[in-house]
Amino acid sequence: MVVRVIEFVRNVRLWFAPQEIRQEGGTPDYRFSLANERTFLAWLRTALALIGGGFAVDQFLPDLRWGWRVGLALALLAAGVLCSLRAVNHWVRCERAMRRGEDLPVSRFPAVLSLVVAIVAVVIVVLVGWVG
Repeated sequence: MVVRVIEFVRNVRLWFAPQEIRQEGGTPDYRFSLANERTFLAWLRTALALIGGGFAVDQFLPDLRWGWRVGLALALLAAGVLCSLRAVNHWVRCERAMRRGEDLPVSRFPAVLSLVVAIVAVVIVVLVGWVG
């Protein structure tokens, strides 16, 4: 556990100093680095969509009780924030792994994010059907 925390702190530092990643291992094929960057940008687009969805729930479902509306909006906003942070952390982890010749890191985050979005969507459908 302590090793994971130390690794995470090191990765956070690399978010703001990506040139230091070049000191690790060898330079990977640039196509892999560019694919890693495209994946990062896709995660950012997902984060923006989640944040937009949070605002949309709050603004366009005024008939929902305040607690439900705010709870669902906050769930989507929080998922967007976590998704954006995960994007940069995953980019750094993948870049480091490629430079070291290691397997790319795996994550449970996509599954957790999918479940959160699915649960929020089902709750919205139920509440909108119940209210409307």
